Amino acid sequence: MERFDLVIRGGEVVTGEGMVKTDVGIGSGQIIELGDLSGRAAAEELDARGLHVLPGLIDTQVHFREPGLEHKEDIESGTRSALMGGVTTVFEMPNTIPPTTTAESLQDKLHRAAGRAWTNYAFFVGAALDNVDLLAALENLNGTPGIKIFMGSSTGVLLVPDDDHLRAVLRHGARPCPIHAEDEFRLRQTREHFGQPSGPMDHPRLRDAEAARLATERILRLCEETGRSVHILHVSTTDEPPMIAHAKRRGLRVTAEVTPQHLYFQSPDCYEELGTLAQMNPPIRSAEHREALRRALREGVFDMIGSDHAPHTLEEKAKPYPASPSGMPGTQTLLPVMLDFVDRGLLDLPTLVRLTSENPARIYGIRAKGRIAPGFDADLTLVDAKAKWTIEPSWVESKCGWSPFTGKSVVGRPIHVVLAGRVAVRDGAREGSPAGRMVEFDWKPQTQASDT
Repeated sequence: MERFDLVIRGGEVVTGEGMVKTDVGIGSGQIIELGDLSGRAAAEELDARGLHVLPGLIDTQVHFREPGLEHKEDIESGTRSALMGGVTTVFEMPNTIPPTTTAESLQDKLHRAAGRAWTNYAFFVGAALDNVDLLAALENLNGTPGIKIFMGSSTGVLLVPDDDHLRAVLRHGARPCPIHAEDEFRLRQTREHFGQPSGPMDHPRLRDAEAARLATERILRLCEETGRSVHILHVSTTDEPPMIAHAKRRGLRVTAEVTPQHLYFQSPDCYEELGTLAQMNPPIRSAEHREALRRALREGVFDMIGSDHAPHTLEEKAKPYPASPSGMPGTQTLLPVMLDFVDRGLLDLPTLVRLTSENPARIYGIRAKGRIAPGFDADLTLVDAKAKWTIEPSWVESKCGWSPFTGKSVVGRPIHVVLAGRVAVRDGAREGSPAGRMVEFDWKPQTQASDT
């Protein structure tokens, strides 16, 4: 009789299609069998009675600040934070110092992650005006999901603001391009005419909804013109979801992401409560925008939920606006916040699995991840969907040491995390040593992830 390395017994396994109570048999780091495995031998067992078993989350938008800004986060601390939140795979963004725009800078990050990452990892390469001709080759290197485009101001050279250069970037490659869609020209114009900001609640006026609308409109037009797949990150306005839904209906190769922050918080309340800690790009906006995002979530416009984990120290955040930097930690709280949405009836567990595991794996072509099925990697997150708890500062693993969600009461908590068949978090406590691996891809062109 076959002996499993690990059997997860009695849990409710969640897939994008539904839920079923079943055991999960694991061997050599992979899922071998689902079903009633009572009486089957195993080196180790994990009691999942009363818990839901999810595919390990794939967070496709994190900023871990290494190299160059390790005082606020690094690959070790960032992946440790992700793991504790039930995330087992991360895609890290290129706006580090130096930026990830060359084969050498990508290899440097891969070298830094080896043996230090608590989760699986891959690193985006950033599009810049001086590397356009190299992008088609760069996107096919090991360890990268592809090319990230910043249409609005970011770090150093990572800015592609105009249509001519955007068109060139999109034509140099084939894999899906994640897009930070804020119109740089609108941002400059608004700053020029705004005057002196009075505080962080001016942030959504300085980076207004029109900047997001214009950028999304432009990138959708270029998506149609070039035929390149684009993935619009951190959608934040009322106008963008209908535009994206219309583009999908017309057959454009477009997908979209929303963050827990934009779904949870609203202006001006968050700025009154958190000040500059609520400052991020694109901004958290009014209740009207938040409700439009929640409606789009229910209607299936979004294909992924990403954290846009972008930590800064409290000292940096304490600078008076607008000298304060934009960004907040989020990878560790992604799952608890979205489980709370499930409890409130704003989302269901199968949809959550599609948005955080199955769709990211399919759209980016991740090999053997994102599903609970035989032959897939045994990256699993076991949650108590009814656990009522308060997110405390002591739970936050990010080096920055804070979260906008600390003090918030939520329902739903990650309990155990299995990475490559090994229990890496048991009863909320980390075990063992960093065991994350470089993500491998079987990429091929994808149609859009949802029909709207």
